Amino acid sequence: MSQPSAVISTRQLATLLGDPNLRLYDCTTYNEPVPPGSDVPYRAVPGDKTFAAGHIPGADFLDLQGEFSDTSAQQFFMMPEVARLEAAFGRHGLDATRTVVVLYSIGTMMWSTRFWWMLRSLGVDARVLDGGFDKWKEEGRTIETGAPKGYPATTFEATPRAGFFVDKTFVKSRIGDPSTVTVNALGPQFHKGLEPSRYGRPGRVPGSVNVSAATLVNADKTLTRLADAEAKFTAAGVTRDKNVILYCGGGISATIDLLMLTQLGYDKLTLYDASMGEWARDASLPIETD
Repeated sequence: MSQPSAVISTRQLATLLGDPNLRLYDCTTYNEPVPPGSDVPYRAVPGDKTFAAGHIPGADFLDLQGEFSDTSAQQFFMMPEVARLEAAFGRHGLDATRTVVVLYSIGTMMWSTRFWWMLRSLGVDARVLDGGFDKWKEEGRTIETGAPKGYPATTFEATPRAGFFVDKTFVKSRIGDPSTVTVNALGPQFHKGLEPSRYGRPGRVPGSVNVSAATLVNADKTLTRLADAEAKFTAAGVTRDKNVILYCGGGISATIDLLMLTQLGYDKLTLYDASMGEWARDASLPIETD
């Protein structure tokens, strides 16, 4: 059974502005380039400046790497402990009484879909704004400027759901397992190992298939039709009877695939959180190229 409530249109959101139960968050982060030879693939920069330049009225801003990730981890954007997330979301006014939680980002939806997957793992079914701030702005809808005003702080108590994130040991153990399909959401050139990887060794998790997140998004930054998305997954061998592991470079763009699969009714889904940021650097792990 599909779950269309995971996505909300700009028209639908416009009717909800001002609703006291609405919690609306800009989730934008920017991955900026680093000098050659750097130990990290990019520099994670919060989108607070673009938020100040323009945001949907009433929105608050969430800093993914700064507040909602394990900053002690070598990789960016790793899931922290539940207690840290409860405190962080509570500071931003999220609790069980908020019946409508909407997430959006600028430039790409993957930052909002990452928060969507994180919140699902904590028991909160949020919605992602289709097309993000780009579509909202393109349509000439009302925009505010300035720093976030935020929401009154609350006590957020998560209801964690198991199985939403896995590690390298789990992924390695499923290589060759006929009941599992592992999906790489990076572009085909990186999946095939045809271009140098900023994460380390070029290539992919052995046996994984490729459904690039970029192919699930239209030119106007909205999501493709569900039928088109399902055709792509089916062609890659992703079927409802399989356990599906998603990965990408840093556990971000793969959440676009996860959103689409959830919308399509797939329910055996998990995310390799560290993704190629870990796998490509670990010489003990097998890697495959064309």
